[in-house]
Amino acid sequence: MSRLDPRLEPTGAVRRFEVIDGAAGRRRWSADDRARILEETLVPGAVVSVVARRHGLTPQQVFTWRREARQASAALPTFVPAVIAPEPVVAEPVRTKPAHRRAKRSPSRRRAAGIEVEAGGVTVRIGDGASPATIAAVIGALKGSP
Repeated sequence: MSRLDPRLEPTGAVRRFEVIDGAAGRRRWSADDRARILEETLVPGAVVSVVARRHGLTPQQVFTWRREARQASAALPTFVPAVIAPEPVVAEPVRTKPAHRRAKRSPSRRRAAGIEVEAGGVTVRIGDGASPATIAAVIGALKGSP
């Protein structure tokens, strides 16, 4: 006869269990491992629970990693391609005035350099001589728009 309390004896089949002790109990996943696991969950038709269990994780842990990854990517600045194009040259009409009467081109008729931003089908032009505060305000307004 066993000297153990009979209530502690298993009544049915014994199931597998793990004993987690000390520092070895908590696994540390490298950023590369996390990224690889998260990529598996983003494949069309992938089930997060299946991927998580395959790697010995709970689905909640994988969903937490996904949320953290989204938050981290939202905090990163977004860049758009900048295209530098030469200013279009407008052909002046041919004048038949004598050479001594030709008017010099006034500085106001020259095209000023500036910044042109195209986002979401909207083009914004910021003229030459705009202050850095104005440029920052325009870009900030573009970031805030949906």
